[in-house]
Amino acid sequence: MKLDYKRLTGQDYKAGCPAADGEMVVDTGAALEDGDDQVDPWNVSSSSAKGVDYNKLIVRFGSSKIDQELVDRIARVTGKTPHRFLRRGIFFSHRDMHQILDAYEKQKSFYLYTGRGPSSEAMHVGHLIPFIFTKWLQDVFDVPLVIQMTDDEKYLWKDLSLDDNIYTIYSKSQLLDCFYFKIASPAFYRNVVKVQKHVTFNQVKGIFGFTDSDCIGKVSFPAVQAAPSFSSSFPQIFGERTDVQCLIPCAIDQDPYFRMTRDVAPRIGYPKPALLHSTFFPALQGAQTKMSASDANSSIFLTDSAKQIKNKINKHAFSGGKDTVEEHRKCGGNPDVDVSFMYLSFFLEDDEQLEKIRQVRHGPRSSRDPAEDR
Repeated sequence: MKLDYKRLTGQDYKAGCPAADGEMVVDTGAALEDGDDQVDPWNVSSSSAKGVDYNKLIVRFGSSKIDQELVDRIARVTGKTPHRFLRRGIFFSHRDMHQILDAYEKQKSFYLYTGRGPSSEAMHVGHLIPFIFTKWLQDVFDVPLVIQMTDDEKYLWKDLSLDDNIYTIYSKSQLLDCFYFKIASPAFYRNVVKVQKHVTFNQVKGIFGFTDSDCIGKVSFPAVQAAPSFSSSFPQIFGERTDVQCLIPCAIDQDPYFRMTRDVAPRIGYPKPALLHSTFFPALQGAQTKMSASDANSSIFLTDSAKQIKNKINKHAFSGGKDTVEEHRKCGGNPDVDVSFMYLSFFLEDDEQLEKIRQVRHGPRSSRDPAEDR
């Protein structure tokens, strides 16, 4: 891994420290070799039952691993117990998080930016992951937050009408318990145009894999997702300040947008946004792909009843059991592929309780307390 990291970034690997900036790491997300994972903003797939190999993805994307040293530093700076997503490696990769902490220790503020691309009437539980973590970051650092609702992206990439998107975006704003204003923002649009002027078609083609048959809306959209990374896009929050750095918690499939953003930022006079990357929330059928709102059988929606959730898990959730009952009793299950246990690792706060469940659920039957099986 270290040799590959040096080959891609031109420097020795040191966990927690971002690579020196130079040329953008160009990776369209497509599998580089047979058996590699595909990860881009629109497609996530893996041939492994364990899901995406995130260590390889760190190397491919040129990001930095969130190691224990960084987790401990976040705890020290905030005075708070690290969020379970940090403790368990659910947020596993970063860009410039040490820089954010350096500035914060010097009483320099930053702000948070996250978002949602509405494509269905209801959000599924996987959509909660960046919001849960962003809320924690906002609480412990006491900084502003902006949320972008990219209905335009979904319209450009999916078979949706503009009327569909207007409906779904208002549904999302209600679920998020926030207000959504579809208003003209000259400052925001100025930054969109600045990004569009300073990024070439050749660059976005290399980053996103666009082809000659893609509509111009797709080619221009990355600038729209980049604009909230700059504080001058929000004069109602930051006034005329252009120097407030942005921290973006997101799933790592969104990283291509922000590699482009980080490359263009110094050329238009803005600080580069920092990022915290999460793993993917697995589909019910297994970790080979992420949960998707477009497949009702792979998803648990926030509008599902307790009965519906139970039925979906019992019917569709991949458990990773052994081939025979005897083998399963002897060897136990595999928590690395058990979807139900993966879900607990996202949502169960108590580390000791999670470990106890892991041992009971996946250990050899001979080591189990019969009462636990009941």
